[in-house]
Amino acid sequence: MFNTTLAKVIWILVPIITIGLAAAVPFVVAAVKSVIKPWLAAAYVITEIAVFSVAIAISPNPDDGSPVPGFLMVLLITMAATHTALLDNDKISVGK
Repeated sequence: MFNTTLAKVIWILVPIITIGLAAAVPFVVAAVKSVIKPWLAAAYVITEIAVFSVAIAISPNPDDGSPVPGFLMVLLITMAATHTALLDNDKISVGK
């Protein structure tokens, strides 16, 4: 998936820099490159849509003050960045 270490760092930063809006992009690219199976990329797309939907449903106003949407977003960003880092790991066989 990653040609160089710089490419790996850039792909890991995608979910972090976009604040989770592009959390599924590295997995869709990996599925297109046949690094992972398409069902795993689809699961990430569905998870991203679900997290954003729940976060907006819980706190539709920015002034609500509920910590749950922020926690969900941090969880999504952390999960996506960690799993992106593991895409080229030979020890991981789930979804490959």
